[in-house]
This record gives sequence, structure tokens and C-alpha cells, in this order.
Amino acid sequence: MIPTIRILWEDWADRSLPLPSYETHGSAGADIRANLPPDLRAAGFALTPMQRAIIPTGIRVEIPQGFEIQIRPRSGLALKHGITLPNTPGTIDSDYRGPLGVLLVNLDPAPYVIGHGDRIAQLVVAPVVQAGFAVVDALGETQRGEGGFGSTGKR
Repeated sequence: MIPTIRILWEDWADRSLPLPSYETHGSAGADIRANLPPDLRAAGFALTPMQRAIIPTGIRVEIPQGFEIQIRPRSGLALKHGITLPNTPGTIDSDYRGPLGVLLVNLDPAPYVIGHGDRIAQLVVAPVVQAGFAVVDALGETQRGEGGFGSTGKR
């Protein structure tokens, strides 16, 4: 089943901007764009070094039950400008109906201006499985056992 993400424009949004879209046939993530409020469209939004900000997209989404949207950084923005997401991946649950904003952080020593219509992140639609949780007296044995961070070594 291919899920359909239903999209509702915010009243103030610039509807001439593209909806999230896959840029190539093999893309896993659909690019999502900054849809800035009218007063910021001309100048853009300046993200200063180490600043975090929620950048609006101008849309709300309805995700089918059993799916989520994961918001992920764009690799080019991260490599060239230090722009990434502090909570990667961000999760949008199927029961959320509020505005879709993208939380960005600037890890670069220079300010970065996010322009109106710029591609700022990717969204990946993924299936969700909800698990049950049960308290037990013991856990099953594995070769790794209690080995934690870095315990499997370099290979």
C-alpha cells in the first residue's frame, strides 16, 4: 500500500511553492521547503551560529495511521553550511494535525540565511509498529551481552 499524505495549506502560506517532492526516481526523502511568513519573504530568515529555530513550511499534514513522517537533514546543507536538525530524525506522528515546522540549528561559525522557498529538510514516510511492553525476570542471552557503546570495536 502506498500511503497518501493529505496536505492542508496554512491561511498565510505562499501556495505557489511546491509541495514536498521527490527530486529523483530513487529518492527516499521528499524535499520540504521553507514557507516564510509574508514579512520575512524578501529578506529571508538569518540563522546565527548555534541558533535553533523552527522554520515554517506553510502546511499541515494528515498521515495515515500506521505511518509516521521522519524529518531529516539535507546532506548538502549540513556539509556546506553546517545546517542540520538537532533532533534527527524528527518524528511527526499520525495523530498530529498542527503546523509542520522544521527545527534547524546552525553549527557553522557564520550566519546562514534561509530563503523563502529554500529546500530545508527531507521527509521520509515510514511504517510504524507499536510494541507491547512486559516486565520479565530475565532477558535472553546473546553473544554481545551487556556490551554497550563502542563494545563491538572498529572493523
